[in-house]
Amino acid sequence: MKDQVHSAARRARIAAATLAATKRVDKDAALHAMADALVDRTASILAANALDVEAATAAGTGENVIDRLRLDADRVAAFAQGIRDVAALPDPVGEIVRGSTLPNGLRMQQVRVPMGVIGMIYEGRPNVTADAAAICLKAGSAVLLRGSSSAARSNAAIIDIMRDAVAATGLPADVIQQISADDRSSSTHLMQARGLVDLVIPRGGAGLIQAVVEQSTVPVIETGIGNCHVYVDADADLDMALAIVMNAKTQRTSVCNAAESLLVHKAVADAFVPRVVRALQDAGVTVHGDPAFCDADADVVAATDDDYATEYLSLDISARVVESLDEAIAHVRTFSSGHTEAIVTSSLAAAQRFTAGVDSAAVMVNASTRFTDGAELGFGAEIGISTQKLHARGPMGLAEMTTTTYVVTGDGHVR
Repeated sequence: MKDQVHSAARRARIAAATLAATKRVDKDAALHAMADALVDRTASILAANALDVEAATAAGTGENVIDRLRLDADRVAAFAQGIRDVAALPDPVGEIVRGSTLPNGLRMQQVRVPMGVIGMIYEGRPNVTADAAAICLKAGSAVLLRGSSSAARSNAAIIDIMRDAVAATGLPADVIQQISADDRSSSTHLMQARGLVDLVIPRGGAGLIQAVVEQSTVPVIETGIGNCHVYVDADADLDMALAIVMNAKTQRTSVCNAAESLLVHKAVADAFVPRVVRALQDAGVTVHGDPAFCDADADVVAATDDDYATEYLSLDISARVVESLDEAIAHVRTFSSGHTEAIVTSSLAAAQRFTAGVDSAAVMVNASTRFTDGAELGFGAEIGISTQKLHARGPMGLAEMTTTTYVVTGDGHVR
């Protein structure tokens, strides 16, 4: 397996060298060909996906995981549109990040360049296959895609279609390759292919991410779990707050930007807690609450610290009444995974304090946590949401998949 992974990485390096010199018009043509081919061959993708879903169901896989795995025509069309959206974005390669003429006459420019070869290790979300391939191609890098065995058929169908489309436009098909999920060691060989792979990005549950962070010898951008909070401030519009909480929790529960914890200021607790508990329960959500929430309804489950630290990915939410904005910030900093927090308030001062006080990749003011998403923020698609602080943080689009080179031009300068 090591030889197979390293052979794929070597082919990727050759393909990446060609891609790095490819003009935007040719990269965009390849992206449009990929999107069109995915739509044209939707039936074959869905047939492969149906086999994956059937196998996952037979294995007793949870519905929230199956929801991530399952595709339909609309979902295929959505990630195809995401590829077209990436094509429409400016090419980051060659962008001048900064530049100046130095006192000695040297002209310095920091220029974005492709990363090279990027390895993706991810769990059962076939849309990631298309998103990652599109972003890496546009950013000038080859990608090695190691999905989970649960989505192996779906991923293979999507990758085969994209490789055919890329090759038909004249670019090397090896800018997109699948790493087999038949053997678990393939992940290890990919994350330890230092010198062949320039960057590894894990995307999935906490166990997967931790394993990659601990075992990889290749640099890693850590995408994180989403224990996201909504805080309803003393100065909140309670109708707005209810709409945001319900959207953040129930619009789609199996995603990392769904709300998992609710904090309510004591000043509005009497008016808001019974109302939000009733609405959540009507939507099928189990509330795990502190005594104030338990007093509001007999069906509220008493919360523990484990509840406050949990990314449920299900119709569950932890909840607590806080004495102050500062207590809300302290709670978030204690239990958050650093993904996304939201505050609902009409107070600019409160919004500013909350934004500055929490330490997360994204903060929403009077908006749902569900907006922490590359497509929603105008990136076309995303390769993941980074919860670390080095190189990239938050939704990662094209710019985050590049590095930089300093180009210094002189006129016979010597030092």
